[in-house]
Amino acid sequence: MQNLMPQPPATLLPGDDEAAAALAAADNDEAYAQVAARFPTNSAAWAALAKRAIDNGQTITGYAYARTGYHRGLDALRRNGWKGHGPVPWSHEPNRGFLACLHELARAADAIGEADEAARCAQFLRDCDPVAADALAGA
Repeated sequence: MQNLMPQPPATLLPGDDEAAAALAAADNDEAYAQVAARFPTNSAAWAALAKRAIDNGQTITGYAYARTGYHRGLDALRRNGWKGHGPVPWSHEPNRGFLACLHELARAADAIGEADEAARCAQFLRDCDPVAADALAGA
């Protein structure tokens, strides 16, 4: 059955060239932490910290980083017109930090046995953009 209701427009977060450059230059945990401290509203910095922590077996730390970036990303989405649903395209680079936090939050929740939260986060990511879910699953 085809959905005849109009879909909300895609939400495109604004870019932050200074934060992106600082993140691109980061090469260790301390450097990533400094980027997050300098740009605390930038979800990409939190996502990078979360991924590094989870990959290094620091699941609870990664969960905390991912949750912080997720909430900062929700705030940014709302400030930019998002109404709680609708596409958040992976193809728009500034959206990737939020989407990556959502992915890392799902990974961490799964690792600590929070199956319901892991499933909700995975579905939310897929609802935002299935391409993001596929890209991050292969990352």
